[in-house]
Amino acid sequence: QVQLVESGGGLVQAGGSLRLSCAASRTIFSTNTMAWYRQAPGRECELVATLNSASITNYADSVKGRFTISRDNAKTTVYLQMNSLKPEDTAVYVCAAHTVTRTYWGQGTQVTVSS
Repeated sequence: QVQLVESGGGLVQAGGSLRLSCAASRTIFSTNTMAWYRQAPGRECELVATLNSASITNYADSVKGRFTISRDNAKTTVYLQMNSLKPEDTAVYVCAAHTVTRTYWGQGTQVTVSS
């Protein structure tokens, strides 16, 4: 079983920044697609950003230009840098690792953006 351990959530004012972290096992970290999802109460889970083994990134239209997904191979950690935060970004952010056999999920971290 592979665990993804998330951290970095919190409460920030609109216009502020946060960096989320997701620590993963080395086995899956560099050879699979890492992703960040978010879910707010009463809303469907939204794919925010992806980073695959070829270092190709993709972003939801709602976060393009504001969020950046990256990784530190030495620390086997994926990050989500969140700038110019808006109240609509408030959600539980969840890290995931997609493999051929299964998807591994983190526990989620709460991000709250006040107006």
